[in-house]
Amino acid sequence: MANLKGLASFVSALRVERGSLVDRLRHVDAALSVLGKLGGGNSHRVLSASARRKISLAQKARWAKAKGHAPKPKHTISAAGRKRIAAAQRARWAKVKAQQKKAA
Repeated sequence: MANLKGLASFVSALRVERGSLVDRLRHVDAALSVLGKLGGGNSHRVLSASARRKISLAQKARWAKAKGHAPKPKHTISAAGRKRIAAAQRARWAKVKAQQKKAA
């Protein structure tokens, strides 16, 4: 009989623990429902098939536009143009050096 009394107290302790866990689960469920209403859940944005198709076609058009244009050609200076620029730069430096000699 002593075993049955110990078993009965063990079962009653388990029932008390179960009640406590059920109460804690109710609190967790309440918190989850509040968070779900705030939009904090795993809600996925669903697009219709026609919307996905429009987005796909628009992206394909953007890629076609980007790939369709050839790169702009680089502008190069002719040899005569480079000689003119170099001569003008030499003249500028000669003027600066002449000013420095006058000041010194």
